[in-house]
Amino acid sequence: MDQETHPPEEPTAGHVVCARCGTAAEGDTAPLTWLSSVEDGRRLHFCDACARLHIRAVESRLDSVWW
Repeated sequence: MDQETHPPEEPTAGHVVCARCGTAAEGDTAPLTWLSSVEDGRRLHFCDACARLHIRAVESRLDSVWW
């Protein structure tokens, strides 16, 4: 199957925000406890609370739209 692949987007200037709940991280980088994922060529960040809540889906490598 030929699928078009895209390079991950470059990080944007500003605050890092959880893609699930909208919690903003302090500073310009995600804390070490946050989860980072690349889905459809976009880098997404998830706070530690959302990552813990959906750990089984994360470990199953399901895209976040399925959580």
